[in-house]
Amino acid sequence: MDLLTGILAASWNVLVEAGPYVLFGFFVAGLLKAFVPDSFMARHLGGDSVGSVVKAAVIGVPLPLCSCGVLPAALGLRKQGASKGATTAFMISTPETGVDSMAVTYALIDPLMTVIRPLAATVTAVFAGVLINAFPDRKAGPQPLAGLSDSSATCTGCGCGGSCAVPPGESVAARFRSGMEYAFGEMISDIGRWLLVGVLIAGVISAAMPADALDRYVGTGLLSYLAMLVVALPLYVCATASTPIAASLLLKGLSPGAALVFLLAGPATNGATITVMLKTLGRRAAGLYVGSIIVCSLALAYATDHLYAALGLDIRAVVSEVGELLPHWLGVASAVLTLLLVARSFLKRGHESHG
Repeated sequence: MDLLTGILAASWNVLVEAGPYVLFGFFVAGLLKAFVPDSFMARHLGGDSVGSVVKAAVIGVPLPLCSCGVLPAALGLRKQGASKGATTAFMISTPETGVDSMAVTYALIDPLMTVIRPLAATVTAVFAGVLINAFPDRKAGPQPLAGLSDSSATCTGCGCGGSCAVPPGESVAARFRSGMEYAFGEMISDIGRWLLVGVLIAGVISAAMPADALDRYVGTGLLSYLAMLVVALPLYVCATASTPIAASLLLKGLSPGAALVFLLAGPATNGATITVMLKTLGRRAAGLYVGSIIVCSLALAYATDHLYAALGLDIRAVVSEVGELLPHWLGVASAVLTLLLVARSFLKRGHESHG
């Protein structure tokens, strides 16, 4: 009973610390959805040039789509003429980060990791996209989306590639309202439960894992990076949900570089993503996709650890103080509101399933 109480208390503390930033991230995501036309991306991602890959990677960084939601969006762009490299870059940078996860990273980890995370996602995405364009499969044309509906069956709404766009000519107020309905309706429905799962896992790690567990069994350096890869590659966890887990692991002794491996590899890879890539982009592209994430995660982890060491920063000291960034009452109010929004999404989904 004491352990359960400790887990719930630790989970609640994580949600209180992250709550204001989660809501802010959803708000910015709604603005992006309302005022950045879907057609903008398709116009800029065609061709096999490095420029199209870089554009795809940069465009994907702020978008709040999980690895489930990015599949139909990215493959829709592929059908509209985006190159395989640009499609792959978009599929990597989009789930690895986003305005919501960057806000939570700032809340739960530190400002430096908030900057490193999107930069690392961009580097990984560009590296993979350029490789795939340089070593194309024999079949060069856009592939049909056969099998996509099965792989993304659990992903619904405009956040999963559907259209929430306001028709041309609508007022700014109508666009804003549509964006907020997406952010605090569709988006909460799609990733809210995964966020709470991530918060609960963070609570389990905080309350149940011995303080020296990672130092004793995993250590630092390459072994810790490989351990995080083994955990992250098959795991389905969205970028926002992975953040409290990484923060809890940091407090237990994980290095910043190893945490970055988890933050990059976890959101970008899972069975559904790899299966759909095999069917639509080919075996070579799927292999380069996974290989690029592994290589870049390891290299960027090494660079991150050395950067923190060179700057003399103790990330554990910063993570342990994040609760003091904002007033406690604001965190509590945001945590309660987040829980209410997630509960509403469950009730709405249940009502629709019985309707």
